Amino acid sequence: MDDYQLNMKRVYEKPEKEDGYRILVDRIWPRGVSKDKAAINEWAKEITPSSTIRKEFDHQPQKFEWFKQAYWTELTDNPRLESFLIHVFEQLEQTPVTFVYAAKDEEFNHVVVLMDYIKTIKAT
Repeated sequence: MDDYQLNMKRVYEKPEKEDGYRILVDRIWPRGVSKDKAAINEWAKEITPSSTIRKEFDHQPQKFEWFKQAYWTELTDNPRLESFLIHVFEQLEQTPVTFVYAAKDEEFNHVVVLMDYIKTIKAT
């Protein structure tokens, strides 16, 4: 991602111009946030972890490695991944892209895995 600015940010943080194109990457709309306040350009539900692995993980740090592997597999097998990646990289050519999410934990969540996955794909 050397030339690109791909970021992640909680939906509860104030949107800023520097965020660029904002993509909500949660399966469920965040509680207590209006669409106006969220300032989302797009909602990419199809790229999020399945309910099964999300519930099993339950944001427990000790399960993060398991979750990372499970979500990585889901991403690899996701038929919508390629079009999502093409779209993200097209946006990145014009503006920063910020993946917006609701999870409280900024270190152990699915967006960390998604960012790592995209950086790995881009490096190959």
